[in-house]
Amino acid sequence: MTNEVEIRDYQSADYPQIIELWSQTGLGGAQRGDNQQIIEQSIAMGGRLLVAVLGNELVGTSWMTFDGRRIHLHHFGILPKYQRKGIGKNLTEKSIQFAKEKGYQVKLEVHKDNTNAIALYTKMGFSYLGDYDVYIIRDFKNL
Repeated sequence: MTNEVEIRDYQSADYPQIIELWSQTGLGGAQRGDNQQIIEQSIAMGGRLLVAVLGNELVGTSWMTFDGRRIHLHHFGILPKYQRKGIGKNLTEKSIQFAKEKGYQVKLEVHKDNTNAIALYTKMGFSYLGDYDVYIIRDFKNL
């Protein structure tokens, strides 16, 4: 299957399918501040959004943002019906290659119960950073 899948850079026309994929995989959406403007702004700041496309269907994403210190890989997901077919491995390899070409560390966060993703990431060379909690402020209206 991976031979049929094209891994390419994000195009503005991909946005509706990306939001649908993120909704189906629980990766993001408007409630997390994900919108087309933010995606394109992050790319302009040195990040990249790779998409996996099979025919006309967008089946996977890997969004990498750059903070000047390291690449943060997030919103990495494959539509459930296409998982465990080698697409995630291919997309991970392309993502790591981007970080390697830029010359920065790459970091990601994964839910501790997502054993399939953890297995993929460790197989691809990622190592567990340590036992810490992640905190975030998503909405400043209540502060």
